[in-house]
Amino acid sequence: MRVPVPQELLPADRLGRVHFVGIGGAGLSGIARIMLARGIPVSGSDAKQSPTVEALRALGARCHVGHAAEQVRDVDTVVVSTAVREDNPEVVEARRLGLRLLPRSAALDSVMQGRTVVAVAGTHGKTTTTSLLTVALQHCAADPSFAIGGDLNESGSNAHDGSGRIFVAEADESDGAFLVYSPHGAVVTNVEADHLDNYGTEEAYRAAFATFADRIDPDGFLVACVDDPGAVELLERARARGLAVTGVGESAAADLRAEDLVFAGATSRFTVVGGDRRLGDVTLRIPGRHYVLDALAALAAGLRLGFSFPDLRRGLEAFSGTRRRMELKGEAGGVRVYDSYAHHPNEIAGDLQAARSLAGDGRVVVAFQPHLVSRTRIFGPAMGRALGAADSVVVMDVYVAREDPEPGVDGRLVASHVPLPADRVRFEPSWSATPTALVERARPGDVVLTLGAGDVTLVGPEVLELLRERAEEDR
Repeated sequence: MRVPVPQELLPADRLGRVHFVGIGGAGLSGIARIMLARGIPVSGSDAKQSPTVEALRALGARCHVGHAAEQVRDVDTVVVSTAVREDNPEVVEARRLGLRLLPRSAALDSVMQGRTVVAVAGTHGKTTTTSLLTVALQHCAADPSFAIGGDLNESGSNAHDGSGRIFVAEADESDGAFLVYSPHGAVVTNVEADHLDNYGTEEAYRAAFATFADRIDPDGFLVACVDDPGAVELLERARARGLAVTGVGESAAADLRAEDLVFAGATSRFTVVGGDRRLGDVTLRIPGRHYVLDALAALAAGLRLGFSFPDLRRGLEAFSGTRRRMELKGEAGGVRVYDSYAHHPNEIAGDLQAARSLAGDGRVVVAFQPHLVSRTRIFGPAMGRALGAADSVVVMDVYVAREDPEPGVDGRLVASHVPLPADRVRFEPSWSATPTALVERARPGDVVLTLGAGDVTLVGPEVLELLRERAEEDR
């Protein structure tokens, strides 16, 4: 559901007792974590138990599993996830009681007030770029606050209330949330059509990014990728405003560019060039060209904030990844299993390129779970074509999430467009049959990759268990 943004955006310490409806989600849990660190009374509810809910309880939040009206009767502010339905009993009761209702965006703004905010936006790469910038700044002894749509491998957390002046935030465009913020600096990784269930047209989606760029502090900066046409438009718009801009990418037009890219196994190495000056080499512990561009954008933002290249490089090279972004789940029977959040055709293509580097002489075996009915209807054929870069593909059914099913919009739509021989593509509507289908295809030396924004992330551990059983039987 969409909760209107109030005209007056209050700082967190004026919100009173705060209750989160959907507290276990990636967006709300991070905000709750920061409020708890500041001593703000926090409660919340979620549909199911999870490690995130347990972690928030350990930090002092009063968390409920399940939603009930009485859970909001002693609070002042209710923050509502976009995944929550209009008839949620807590939302209905909060309205009856006249409580302050906030969307996620307004709650995030409340904890960012008073800090130097750097907001990271873009169709793809937001989480990784935000994470890279955060870890790079940590290695500059900046101790930034951060709120990310995924957990850092280093800390296992998606948010932190730092002692420093900088707040690094992932700025989500899916529901227009990023239009609430007025950051000092911004990074835009790319601008490609997505979330058309909300925006309606590609033109409206691009216009939202233009509005976001216009909200950057006049004394701030914009970093954007010159290899992406949509991002280039924003650079030109910001430059016309007199904003400090840095274009990054592989193109000769970039102010800060990556040259001599080398991908070897799980690493990516590149040389950073600023103008005509070689700043030095960077070796990332994550594979793939798209991650190089993310790291370059994070580096540019760090330099704009006044930190040194050597310190920032040290942080980039220490970065070990973010959960669900080409995350190694384990190895069994000579097969490595990775999991990634990719759910858009270009994200799929980028992660498959990275998986190919990881696999070396082995094959890439993929399970893909389409996410959202509307996205599958619009991008299903392109998703299928992108999956053609794998050697063997299992397509699961659509993770419906906040929408209702539609006839004819299911995993078959994606599977029918995978340009591989029929014996190497399978539509598997049964979630529980998917791990077995993957293990039947995988052999020693291969990489198995689970892709999608839904519960496909739970497939990997089951695949590993089946691989271990197979290895025992083969002994």
